[in-house]
Amino acid sequence: MAYRVCKTLEIESAHLLSHHPAFCRFPHGHTRKVEVVLEADQLDANGMVCDFKDIKAAIQRAVEIYDHALCMNDTDPNFKKLQKIYGDRVVAFSGEPTSERMAEVIFEAVARDLRRIFKKTGARLAKVRVWETSSSWAEFSPLRPG
Repeated sequence: MAYRVCKTLEIESAHLLSHHPAFCRFPHGHTRKVEVVLEADQLDANGMVCDFKDIKAAIQRAVEIYDHALCMNDTDPNFKKLQKIYGDRVVAFSGEPTSERMAEVIFEAVARDLRRIFKKTGARLAKVRVWETSSSWAEFSPLRPG
């Protein structure tokens, strides 16, 4: 049995899915809710899985690149042109910038950021969920043996 904590943050971001057969191939925005779930088999010396302040800081660092930005497939014919115009507010994705991929990339960034805390406390990052709308989300969690 594990203890779990979740921290949520919201960002405004846009994307376009170059290969989508319908309207999603056009630029459109979302108020995305990003949920990060940590777990531990035991609580730390302070009776916590992880301090919420540390989780919030890690999420903020991981998502700041996407806030008020346009995420695009870096092979899209307009990618370089838009990046030249808008600079770092056009974010490259290898492949389509879906919520599933965003959840995976954010998971990796948060896991790297909190590695020192995980070593100290034994906590681990369980999953990242990215809400694209109020009724639709995508989630990434690593495969665990057993």
